[in-house]
Amino acid sequence: MSEPLATECAGSGFQPNGRYQKFEVFNQLIGDANLLRAGDFGDGISAAHWRRKAHVTTRYTDPDHHTISLYINGGTGIQRQLGPDPVTGGGPGRCCLMPAFMTSDWLVQGEVELFHLYIPHAAWERAVVEAFDIEPNAVEVPEKTFFLDPLIEQTVRQAMLPLDWNVPADRMAMSNAGQLLMGHMLRSYSTRRDLGFAVRGGLSPVVKRRVFDFVEAHLDQPLTIEDLAEVADLSAYHFARMFRKTVGEAPHKFVLRQRIERAMEMLRDDRASVAEIALATGFSSQAHLTTRFSHFTGLTPAKYRNIAR
Repeated sequence: MSEPLATECAGSGFQPNGRYQKFEVFNQLIGDANLLRAGDFGDGISAAHWRRKAHVTTRYTDPDHHTISLYINGGTGIQRQLGPDPVTGGGPGRCCLMPAFMTSDWLVQGEVELFHLYIPHAAWERAVVEAFDIEPNAVEVPEKTFFLDPLIEQTVRQAMLPLDWNVPADRMAMSNAGQLLMGHMLRSYSTRRDLGFAVRGGLSPVVKRRVFDFVEAHLDQPLTIEDLAEVADLSAYHFARMFRKTVGEAPHKFVLRQRIERAMEMLRDDRASVAEIALATGFSSQAHLTTRFSHFTGLTPAKYRNIAR
């Protein structure tokens, strides 16, 4: 199963491991931008949170991945160098879509805080096949610069940035958010939006039970949609859609509910402390369990234990 891919470095944000070096956009930024954190969002999809203050020109040369970018703060001084007339219009809430295999030049002036989602071309091709049931090379992604997209901004600000990208209980929500944004890019910005999505059924009872049993046996682990998709022998993108159709909720919500229900069961038994229960159910700490548990039940774990007694 997936493991955390970044570790904190005092005074300098995060130091990633080698896996991120496969992303051209990431490689160009790591030299002169402050990497606040990076994380694996499943199916090879990764994200990075940057802060940059510079006056430089940056070139992304023929990346083999797609990049969805959101300006969280700043960015008004950034220009896309495109011919004699540079493209302007950056700022908080603005998005950029940088397709694979397209070189781009950027003039960075001033301060900016950025969120990047990196989507490997292979993951994109699998999503195309499963969404449209056609050859991947029939669907292209256009370049878009400094545009507004409320779904991208809301997903990043509300469903991605608040999460702890390195704790087990949040990894599934991260995976779901990454798949959501890739699907949104496919539906809203690809060149074949005229095609209808392929209609498929849900998970078979046998596969559904296999996935449920796997979740129950690994609630203390940092599960991702990719892990569950492997059990179902499906791609992450296809699995997320099939699971929702079958179960009626997104995989990350199902897994969180299973963690909370396991915690409730253990709280009714006095043998384990709240801290021990937190680790046994995939939460990074007692405080993390308390936050999620309170949101789910309206009670703290200690209060729930007292009532159960």
